[in-house]
This record gives sequence, structure tokens and C-alpha cells, in this order.
Amino acid sequence: MFGSIGPWEIVLIMAVALIVVGPGKLPDVARSVGKAASEFKRATSGVQKDFMDAMKEEQKPAVAKTETIIETAQSSNSDFVAKIVENDSQTDSEAAPSESEPAAENTKAE
Repeated sequence: MFGSIGPWEIVLIMAVALIVVGPGKLPDVARSVGKAASEFKRATSGVQKDFMDAMKEEQKPAVAKTETIIETAQSSNSDFVAKIVENDSQTDSEAAPSESEPAAENTKAE
């Protein structure tokens, strides 16, 4: 909104302020406007800081929750992998022929 005010608009506003307020009170009015703008800026930065702090506090539990989920998934994955390896080793031992079986297979092949 105020970004589109050019130099001629500022000169016009200053001329109107000089006519309305007068040359004697113009410095006092400008000082009051400056103090009000400064106070407004301080108040809004305080609110902005409080908002940012609240957002950071809101994000902390989410990060901790995500870390817990990752740890749980990793432990579940390691348990899952261990079960697969165990089942695979059992399947291999069941599928592997014993020492007497190879002899039986060799006689059948001949």
C-alpha cells in the first residue's frame, strides 16, 4: 500500500501537513508521529517474537515424536530382518540334504 507512494506524493503530504498544522507545531507533530511509529514497531516485534517462540515450542514435540517413530521403525525392521534370517536359515537347513541322502540320490541317478 505505502510502497507505491512516490516523491511527489510525499511532497504533497508534507505541504498539506504544513498548511494544516502550521510551521510552529510541525516539528512537534512529526516527533509525535515518529514516537508512535516506533512504539507500534516495538509492540508488533514483541508479538511477532511471541508468535515465533510459540511456533518453535509447537514444533519440538513433533520432532521428538518423529524421532520416536523412526527409532521404533528401526527396531521393528531389525526384528523383522532377524525373523526373516531365522526363517531362511531354518528353510535352508530343512532343504539341505543330510549325509545319507546324497548317496541315495546318486544311486537313483545311475
